[in-house]
Amino acid sequence: MKKIMKWLEETFQPKMNKFANNRWVSSLKDTINQIMPLIFLGSIFAVLTLPSEIKGFEWFANFWTPFGWTMGVIGMMIAFLLPMILMEKFRMRGSRFVAAIAGMILYAMIISPQLVKDGVVGFSHDSFGSSGMFISMISGFFVAFIFKTLRKISFFKEDTSLPDFVRTWFDQMLPVGLIVIFGWVLIFIFNFDLYLAIQSIFVPLKSVMSNIWGFTLVNFIVVFLYSLGISGWILFPITAPVYLQNIELNINEGAQMFATQSFDYAYLKIGGLACTLGLVILMLTMKSKKLTSLGRASIVPSIFNINEPIVFGAIAFNPMLMIPMWINSVVVPLLAWFLTIVIPFGKIPDIQFNLWYIPYPILTWLATGGHLGSVALAVIIFVVSTLIWYPFLRVYDNQCIREEAEEA
Repeated sequence: MKKIMKWLEETFQPKMNKFANNRWVSSLKDTINQIMPLIFLGSIFAVLTLPSEIKGFEWFANFWTPFGWTMGVIGMMIAFLLPMILMEKFRMRGSRFVAAIAGMILYAMIISPQLVKDGVVGFSHDSFGSSGMFISMISGFFVAFIFKTLRKISFFKEDTSLPDFVRTWFDQMLPVGLIVIFGWVLIFIFNFDLYLAIQSIFVPLKSVMSNIWGFTLVNFIVVFLYSLGISGWILFPITAPVYLQNIELNINEGAQMFATQSFDYAYLKIGGLACTLGLVILMLTMKSKKLTSLGRASIVPSIFNINEPIVFGAIAFNPMLMIPMWINSVVVPLLAWFLTIVIPFGKIPDIQFNLWYIPYPILTWLATGGHLGSVALAVIIFVVSTLIWYPFLRVYDNQCIREEAEEA
C-alpha cells in the first residue's frame, strides 16, 4: 500500500494535475462548479419523489416538476456558462456575455426546441437536461474556439474615431454570425442531428451487451462519460431494449440473463454509478475540510443512490478520482457476474424492478425477491468498491490539505 501511495503522489498526481489545469478542462470544471446548486437541489427533489412511488402513498406531492427546473436544465446552463468562463480564461472578458448568448443560440439550434399541444414546451429529443450535457459542452467549446480564433480580426483600424463599445459591437457580429450560419446550415439545411449521431456511435454495443464482456464494456463507457460530466442517459435508448428483452426471458422462461436493469440496480449502483457511496462515507473521515464538507452535503443523496453532487463536485475531470471510478466500473460488474453466474451465491433478478432510489441493501433485497445471499453480495461489492476508492482518496486528501494550507 505504501508503494502505491508513493507512486500516486510522486508520479501519477503531478501528471494528472497538469492535465486538469489545462484551460479548456479547467473551464469545464469551473462551469460544473457554478451549476452545483442546481445539482444539489435536483438531488433533493429526486429524493422527495420517493414517497409518492410507494403503494399507499400516491397522495404524497410529486416533485418531478421542480426537479425538471433544476437538474433538468443543467445542459442549458452549461451551454451558457462554458463560453463565458472560457472567455475569462483566454483574457477576452469583453466578449464573455456575447459568447455566452451565442452558446445558448447554438445549443438551442442543435436541440431544435418546439412548442407542443396546450402550449407546453417540448423538444424533439431529450437533451435539455443532463442527457444533453455532451451537446452543450460541444456547442460551448465550439463557440469559444470561434471567438478565440477571430479575436484579432476587426472591421476598424486601431486609430478609428469610433467609441470602443461601438467597435466591439461590430467586431462581435462576425463570430456570432459565423456560429449562427454554421448551426443553420448544419442543423436545418443538412438535417444533422448531433444527439442521434452520438448515439449511433454506440449502436454496435447492442449486439454484444448480453455477454459479460459487452455488459462490462457498456458499464465502463457509461461511467467514463459520466466522469467527463456527460450523463450516461445518452445510451439509454440503446441499452433499454436489450435490458427489457432479457428481463422478459428471466420472467417468462426462467433464463439467467444478467444484462438487465434489475441486475444493474440490485448490485452495481450502491450510491449511484460506480458505487460511490463508499467514497462519500470515506470523505467524512478525511482531514481536508473541503472533502468532509462535500461528504456531508452528499451523504443523504448518496444513500438514495443519487450521486450527481459527488460526481460533479469531486470526481468529474479530477483524475485522482476518475481512475478509481473507472476501475470500479469494471471490477463491480465482473464481481457481481462471478458471484451470481459462475458461483451462484447471489440471485439473478427475475422481476422488473426500477425503484433505483431505494437505499441499499433494501433495494437488493426487493429486486431479488428477498434473497439473503444477494444482500450479502451487495455488502461484499460495497466493501470491495470502497477499498478501491481508498488509496486514491487518501492522496487527493493530502493534496487538498496542502491547497487549504496555502490559501490560509
